Amino acid sequence: MFNIGDTIIYSAHGLCQIDGISEKTISGVTKTYYVLHPLNNEKLEISTPVDNKTISTLMAKEEAEEILELFTEPGIEWIDKGNQRTQGYSLIAKKGDRKEIAKVINTLLVKKHEIENNEKKFPEQDRKLLVSMQSILFSELALSLNTTTEEISQKIAHLLEIDGEVILTNE
Repeated sequence: MFNIGDTIIYSAHGLCQIDGISEKTISGVTKTYYVLHPLNNEKLEISTPVDNKTISTLMAKEEAEEILELFTEPGIEWIDKGNQRTQGYSLIAKKGDRKEIAKVINTLLVKKHEIENNEKKFPEQDRKLLVSMQSILFSELALSLNTTTEEISQKIAHLLEIDGEVILTNE
């Protein structure tokens, strides 16, 4: 169990700080809950059971370095059909395996670079998925490596040999 003040990773919200721990009864079932907020949104209060499987600890520096190394290798296979691609890649994101998420980000960034170099528009559903996954992973990498998300973005662009402009921000 985590403690008040701990920073954790919580599903789609990314880096969160635990503000409190309390018991709540919902539908007659009493459970212990974490009260937390995303580090990038102090006003949002989230309540989740302490046994929630989508909560994890921050990665160690060694794991962060291993994940960065994955950007020197090919990502995962590109799925040509947009809806299948979105479903498949979203499923990987939901499972929370950081190495697999890095491979998806790798594939999406390389494909985005390729598409935009041919003066075409990167599909919107891919852009949204990329922004979401990248925001969470890059923030965690930055925290684990004691640097900034901008530095992480530049390093990954360099490793992938793509323009830094291809890296998306939360726009």
